[in-house]
Amino acid sequence: MSDEARVRAAEFRAGAGALAELPPPLSVEVAFAGRSNVGKSSLLNCLLSRRNLVRVSSTPGCTRKIGFYAAELADGARMTLVDLPGYGFARRSKSERDAWASLIEGYLLGRATLAMVVAIVDVRRGLEDDDRDLLELCASKPRVTRPALQTLVVATKLDKLPASKQKLELAKARQAAGVPVLGFSAETALGRDELWRKIRGGAGL
Repeated sequence: MSDEARVRAAEFRAGAGALAELPPPLSVEVAFAGRSNVGKSSLLNCLLSRRNLVRVSSTPGCTRKIGFYAAELADGARMTLVDLPGYGFARRSKSERDAWASLIEGYLLGRATLAMVVAIVDVRRGLEDDDRDLLELCASKPRVTRPALQTLVVATKLDKLPASKQKLELAKARQAAGVPVLGFSAETALGRDELWRKIRGGAGL
């Protein structure tokens, strides 16, 4: 593992259930978004080399706030990884879903220090309508002055597919997304170092 992917320190910094609760921007931010139960928390724990820093739950829709995690890498690079609430969980009330959609949209379009969005999908399901909506939102004009958002799709749970199907499903996801797609497994850490390289590039580090 190279220094650019080795995490020296990582800690939970803040949680925000409303735009007014967002913490002051202290460093460049990379946000992680995806449908409920695609393995977002497991991916973040794998990236940060921590077992339980980001709460992992078998219950879809467990994350109800935006979570901010400060990370320092071995070469001194610092950034904030931002865990967005999972979308697409039908058993929430409409008012609850609308409130969270407003929170996510407000953060994505209004955060001046946000540099990159990693959209997470389950490789076995590919991109769904909610994922396409997210990518379209990320391409929208922001409400603040900042460089254009970098976007990357990460297809998780690659270990759940036989090796003979992995390349095929990743190719289908790339065709559907229209942006780069990286395969990933939190179980085996496959794709971890490459994802860190992509994140550092997207964050300008």
